[in-house]
Amino acid sequence: MEYPYSLFDLRGKVAAITGAARGIGAETARVLAAAGAKVAVLDVLEADGKATAEAICGAGGEAAFWPLDVTSESDVARVLDAVAARFGGLDILVNNAGIEGPNEPTHQVALEQWQQVMAVNVTGTFLCTKHAIAHMERAGSGAIVNVSSMYGIAAGPDVPPYHASKAAVRMMAKTDAMLYAGKGIRANSIHPGYIRTPMLEHVAQVSGQGEALFGYLGSQTPMGKVGQPRDIAAGILYLVSDAGRYVTGAELVIDGGYTAR
Repeated sequence: MEYPYSLFDLRGKVAAITGAARGIGAETARVLAAAGAKVAVLDVLEADGKATAEAICGAGGEAAFWPLDVTSESDVARVLDAVAARFGGLDILVNNAGIEGPNEPTHQVALEQWQQVMAVNVTGTFLCTKHAIAHMERAGSGAIVNVSSMYGIAAGPDVPPYHASKAAVRMMAKTDAMLYAGKGIRANSIHPGYIRTPMLEHVAQVSGQGEALFGYLGSQTPMGKVGQPRDIAAGILYLVSDAGRYVTGAELVIDGGYTAR
């Protein structure tokens, strides 16, 4: 039996992805473009962002890069308007931009460090969602995915600003799901476990553990391995496509079973 359409077909859709120069964001850009979406690659890392967009175009997809500081409301409004003007609308927003912040106990975190993490991870998500909504309302539908973490659900004794920020964007997705369901706009959060990204590779380097860190993290996961960016990008594709058309206010955990304990 053949389906009359593909559940994951994004042809005719426009997707904006923040933090899309590297890691999960870049892989999500590639996956959504392969599904037919026109993709806006948004990031402060211009060289890597341009390379991601060029690679997508070279593979037959359609993408363009815009430099974007998600903590600036004027930048966010201007860039999302430019994306919609170039591609003919905005249907999908993936709030992926994020930083880790200091790995210090709460009483040793400086206020400035806390505020920086919140500015990027939480305020950035708020601003991008705020300025995407009008475009989605005009389209009569939309899909928003906030990239949280398994530590937005389960606690961990480290990086307190990061964990707090990821719990915040989880709840923001639920609130927006309820606010905009009547307008055909869905909002969900996705919760990666240990994924081999440039952020985690940086942690491995500065900690001096190198490759041993990935072995240890894999040993802490029921599936026995660290995940790859594509594992998360596949979940995002589900959430923004017709396959997830009845899913809103949900949290999709992709962590190799870590939080099942």
